[in-house]
Amino acid sequence: MEAQVRGWRAAGWTEWRTTTAGAVFDRPVTRVQTRVVLTAPNGGATATVRGVRFTADATAAVSAATPGRTYRVYATRIGLVGELTANGRTVQPRDHFVALPSRRGLSPLNTGDYTVRVCTTNGSRCEYAPVWDVGPWNTRDDYWNPSSVRENWKNLPQGRPEAQAAYQSGYNGGRDQFGRTVLNPAGIDLADGTFWDGLRLTTNAWVDVAYLWTGGGPRGVVGDGPLNIRAGANTSSAIRGLAARLAHVPIQCYVVGQLVAGPYRTTSRWNRLATGQYVSHAYISSVYGGNAPVC
Repeated sequence: MEAQVRGWRAAGWTEWRTTTAGAVFDRPVTRVQTRVVLTAPNGGATATVRGVRFTADATAAVSAATPGRTYRVYATRIGLVGELTANGRTVQPRDHFVALPSRRGLSPLNTGDYTVRVCTTNGSRCEYAPVWDVGPWNTRDDYWNPSSVRENWKNLPQGRPEAQAAYQSGYNGGRDQFGRTVLNPAGIDLADGTFWDGLRLTTNAWVDVAYLWTGGGPRGVVGDGPLNIRAGANTSSAIRGLAARLAHVPIQCYVVGQLVAGPYRTTSRWNRLATGQYVSHAYISSVYGGNAPVC
């Protein structure tokens, strides 16, 4: 049994932390959630959790990852339609989510609390997608964090997945945490819809990934999707990628553009997610983390 906790701050949830020796958040939080992970071999004994109790202490903060930091990592396609993800979702054909090799950034079922922006290396296509599974290769490799926070492989550079180091440099004898020989340098897995439709990849490839929960500022929740990301504030502008349903997308600012009737409102507001990336506010179910300014 392993108990894990996360805390809520203005920009969203912190990453999950195990409580074996106490959990330390990287900034003040106003409320805490817990989850309990139970593991047993097939046919093993069952367990019942009757209660979990926490107390809060003042302690020195741990440095967080660079806000909004982006790393170039190798992406592979998940596939596995019909199987269950680590958060309990049944994988759908052309689904839109990603997997990272650590539970610290795993979104609860039907949420996008932990969302990445994954882009082709030339920046022509991007998708904002929630983290709904754990992998590839490892399950305790939060490589986007600095060594002071990183759960394992603390002597690797921040942003270098253990599988990449094992494959390219023979790190850990060329093996993952389970002792398997690493056959590719993957640091992220992409569901089929993210892979084929969001990025329009045809084979495994290097991609640029932003771990958005490490950033700050306003976030919008995509209530209906996948939502087209446009190059301008109208539906005639070129499509630059997709924002998956339930993804939490950063809102840099907003502009007035084409009037759009969507599931949540009829509005001419368009949110700019990044340079040359706009989504209609008609499809955003809620915004948290502050008010977005006018561009």
